[in-house]
Order: sequence, then C-alpha cells, then structure tokens
Amino acid sequence: MTREEDIRKAVEVLRRGGVILYPTDTVWGIGCDATNPEAVRRVYDIKQRDDSKALICLVDSDARLQRYVRQVPDVAWQLIDSLKDSDAKPTTIILDGAVNLAPNLIAEDGSIALRITNEPFSRELCYRFQKALVSTSANISGQPAAQNYCDIDPRIVEAVDYVCWTRRQEHKPHTPSSIIRLRQDGEVTIIRK
Repeated sequence: MTREEDIRKAVEVLRRGGVILYPTDTVWGIGCDATNPEAVRRVYDIKQRDDSKALICLVDSDARLQRYVRQVPDVAWQLIDSLKDSDAKPTTIILDGAVNLAPNLIAEDGSIALRITNEPFSRELCYRFQKALVSTSANISGQPAAQNYCDIDPRIVEAVDYVCWTRRQEHKPHTPSSIIRLRQDGEVTIIRK
C-alpha cells in the first residue's frame, strides 16, 4: 500500500467518525476527529482513561492551530517559530481559550494541548483531513507509550477502525513530546521535558 492510499483510507475513516492508529512525530497515536465528541469518547474508552485527563491534538500548520484557540499569545508564536528553525524535540503547547473542538476534549479550565507536526505522514494526514486530529499515545492508560507499532497492545489494535500501514516495520526509539503550558499573561510552565 502506498502512503497516499494509506492517508486516503485513514481520512475516510476519520470523516465517518472512526478511530485510527497512526504514526506521529513522536510515538504511535490513537486518533480521531477532534471536533467529534462521540469519536473522542471512544478514544477515552479504548485507552481506559478517565475523561478528566485532557488529550493532545495535532495540526499541520499555524493557520490550523489558530482555528482552535481564541487568542494565541505572542510567546506561543515565538516558541512555535523557534521549533521550526531547528531539530528541536516535538513540543506540545497547552493554550487557554479552546474553541471549535469537541467539549469532552477541552480541559476543565478551557485549555487545549496542541502540537504542529512536522513529521511527513502525520502532517499530510492532518492537511488532508483539514481538521485537528486527536493524538494520544497508543497504550492502555498507565502502560508505557508504544514507541513502535510492534509495541501496541493487541486490545488497542482490535478496538480501532483503521490501522495505518506507514512505518509499521520501523524499530527505533521514539519519545513523547515535551509539553509546555503558556498562559495569556505570558506565564510559562514546563509540564514534561
């Protein structure tokens, strides 16, 4: 199967409200349409995770990120620009004022965790889907994140609607993203290095 066919099939499933397993710029992820509350609920169920714990969303560009946050603070743009110019570790940014997303995806304080992916497959997938994509590690809550496809619990593989073919044969170390909390007042908190 070509990468193009893989992306096309994944997008078809996402548009129908399905849940996919896919490679990201970090570890393998469980994904769905970030605007679909029922799909988001399924992701929580598959992970056996309490829905009070927020999930990360992937987007493909600055423009797409702006659709999901009421006002992106200047410090966020500075950070995003610095990440583009280097081989920096993928970094997820938690921002206040989430909008246009499934309510069960938004944290109680109104924030959302977003990451602009530069990895070719997940970036193209987000671009083709034209919406934010949930991206939570492909593991049962409390278990280690699946660095490669071979590490994914079979219960997760069976629970999703589509498993991407791209990068399934890969065997190399991958780590979760860094997470930084940026508040409207400019306060910066490092959640995960």
